[in-house]
Amino acid sequence: MALFDDEPIKKKPVHEIGQDLSLLSVGELNERIAALRAEIRRLEAELTVKGSTKSAAEALFKRG
Repeated sequence: MALFDDEPIKKKPVHEIGQDLSLLSVGELNERIAALRAEIRRLEAELTVKGSTKSAAEALFKRG
């Protein structure tokens, strides 16, 4: 519980890297794999955006 009402409640992560997996069911493992794959797609999309921005900046400031 938050100390003050206006403090955000911290959500428990879906998966923690290095966590013991032995007690998880097959369903729980599949859910975590799906969540991690979605996060990888999100990270790759951000890399694409940043790469496009970097390329545009390099083209703008390129001296020829």
